[in-house]
Amino acid sequence: MAKDRLLVAAHTAVIVALLAVFLSSCSLPRIIVLRDPLTPEEHINLGVSYEKNGELDAALKEYEAASKKTPVAYLYAGNIYLQKKLYEEAERSYGIAIDKTKDPRAYNNLAWLYFTQDIKPEEAEKLARKAVELSPDSQDFKDTLDKIVEKRKVTVPP
Repeated sequence: MAKDRLLVAAHTAVIVALLAVFLSSCSLPRIIVLRDPLTPEEHINLGVSYEKNGELDAALKEYEAASKKTPVAYLYAGNIYLQKKLYEEAERSYGIAIDKTKDPRAYNNLAWLYFTQDIKPEEAEKLARKAVELSPDSQDFKDTLDKIVEKRKVTVPP
């Protein structure tokens, strides 16, 4: 009889222990790695949407996610850095975009960065000329070049 009571107590203890392990396993944190459901283009589109709403940090995260597979995202990231007045990061991003994509917008935007910061005037003009060469119909690129050339005429003695 004492043996039966001991056996019942042991079974009860085992059942309670198993139940405790089972219930606690449901509440333990788990790490689940999921594949990113968005394409790089969707990250860029989402970033543009965030940017239009003034959510620059969220936009930057999206552009960084897209840049892993789509180098043009560096152009968009550079634009965010420029807006945030992080000029070195903007310069680096535009440089990567130029190296990887040859996108005329990257040439123009880097030229504009140099123009607005009043640095590297010769490089700014060279970049602006390249942007116009790659996209001769862009009035924006022509305006950038005209402003840089005009400023150089004023600051460079004849």
